Amino acid sequence: MTRYPIVIIGCGFGGIAAAIALKNAGRHDFVILERATDVGGVWRDNAYPGAACDVVSRIYSFSYDQNYEWSTTFAPQPEILAYIKHVVARHDLLPHVRFNTEVAGARFDERRALWEIETASGERIETPILISAVGLFNRVKIPDFPGRADFRGAQFHSARWDRDFSPEGKAVAVIGNGASAVQFVPKLAAEAKRLYLFQRTPQYVLPKSIFPGNGAWDVRLQRRRRLRGLARLKIYLAFEKFVWRRKWRPGARLKGEAGFRRMLEAKIADPELRRKLTPDFPIGCKRQLVSNEWYDALVRPNVTVIDTPIEAVTAAGLRTRDGKLYPVDAIIYGTGFTPTDYLQPMRIAGLGGKNLNEAWREGAEAFLGITVAGFPNFFMLYGPNTNAITSIIYMLECQSRYIVDCIRALEARGAAFMNVRADAQARFVAELQRRLSTTVQAMSSCVTYFKQANGRITTNWPGYAFEYRWRTRRVRPRDYEFADLPPAPAE
Repeated sequence: MTRYPIVIIGCGFGGIAAAIALKNAGRHDFVILERATDVGGVWRDNAYPGAACDVVSRIYSFSYDQNYEWSTTFAPQPEILAYIKHVVARHDLLPHVRFNTEVAGARFDERRALWEIETASGERIETPILISAVGLFNRVKIPDFPGRADFRGAQFHSARWDRDFSPEGKAVAVIGNGASAVQFVPKLAAEAKRLYLFQRTPQYVLPKSIFPGNGAWDVRLQRRRRLRGLARLKIYLAFEKFVWRRKWRPGARLKGEAGFRRMLEAKIADPELRRKLTPDFPIGCKRQLVSNEWYDALVRPNVTVIDTPIEAVTAAGLRTRDGKLYPVDAIIYGTGFTPTDYLQPMRIAGLGGKNLNEAWREGAEAFLGITVAGFPNFFMLYGPNTNAITSIIYMLECQSRYIVDCIRALEARGAAFMNVRADAQARFVAELQRRLSTTVQAMSSCVTYFKQANGRITTNWPGYAFEYRWRTRRVRPRDYEFADLPPAPAE
C-alpha cells in the first residue's frame, strides 16, 4: 500500500492548477495520478484536424503564466498542448506525476480518515486529501445505432481521431455538428470526395469577431509583455458584460437572433439548406459556437446536410428514417461527451459507504462546485455548476486557491477531516437552481448538454465570474464540520 499526503487525479488544466496552488503554498508532498502517458487532458486527446480553442488564448491561460507567445488569437491544439507542457516544466511538476495510473475508485475510511484509492491495475494508494481534476469532457458519447458493429469502413469519435485516416477521395459521414465538428468539418470538406453531415439540431454558429480580444488594439496589447495583463483584463471584463447583457437586457438576445438570421441569409442562398441550418430554439440555450469557415464549408458542392434522423448503420453506410441509404467509406462521430456524468466511471464512496453516483442520481451538486456533504477531505475542480461565461482557467484558479485554504483550515484545527455541512450545501444548491430557473437554458424548448434529462442544470454557473471569485476567496469554518479521529479501541 502506497501513501501520499495529497493525491490529485488528472493532469490537465485542473490538476496543474491545483498542483501550482499547492506549490505556491509551500506544499510539495503531493502526487498527480494521470491515466495517460502524457500531460494535457482534453488538449492531449482532442487532436482532430482544426482543433483549436474557441476562447481567446490570452484568457484561456493561467494568469501567472502570461509571457507566452501565442501565434494567433485562438490557439490551435498543438500550441495549447505545448503551452501546458511549458507550464508543467516551468513549475517543475513532472516529478510529481505518475503516468499510466488510472483511478478506478476511492473509498473513505472514517476510522483512519484516509481515502483508499484503487487503480485500474489493482494498486492500492492511501491519502488523507483527495482532489479530483478529471474535468467534464473526458468520456466520449457515441450513439448506439443498430448495426454499428457491422460497418466495414473506418469509424471513430473525433476525440479519438485515427491519425492514419485520410479523407482524400473518400465519402465520409460526420454525425453531429457541435463545437468539435465546426472545427474539423471544414478541413474534411476540403479533402473528401463526398461529405454527408448528419445533424440532429441546427446550431447558432457565429464568426470569431464576436469574441472579445480580436481587435487591432487587443493584438497590440498582446504583443507587449508588460501590457498582457491589461489585455487579459479587457477580455475578462468583456465576458462579464455578456453576463450583464443577458441578465439585464433580455432584448439583446432577440437582437442577436435577428443578427444571426441576417448573416445566415447572406451566407446561404439555398432556402432549403437555410431552413435546415436555422435553429428553432433561443440563442444562449446551447454552447455558443464560433467559426469563420463553417457555413462556407456547408455550401461546397461535395457537402450535403441531412436532418432526417439516422435509423441504422449498415455494412456500407448509413440509412435514415425515410429509407435512404448513404454509402460511405468512413463514419466520424462528432457527438460530444457526457459532461453531466461527473467523475464516472470512477466509484467514489464516502461516509458510511455512501455512493457518490447514487447521491447524484437526480443530478450532480456540490458546495461551490468543490465539496460534497458526506465526502470528507474530497475536493473537485470543474465540479458541478462551475462552467461560467468566461475562461474555465479563471474558475480553476479560484477553485485551486479555495482547496488550498481548506487544507490550511483543516491542519490549523488539527482535525482529521472536514465535511461540508449538508444544510450549507442545500442552501447553496437551492439558490443556484432558483437563479438558473430564470435563464434561457431552463426553457422547455432548450435541449442541451448543460442539464439532466429531468431538466436540472448541473453544469453552469448562474452569475458573474467575479462573484464566484468573491465567494471562494476564503473558507468559512461555519460551512464545515471538523472531526477528530475516533479513539482507538481498547486492547
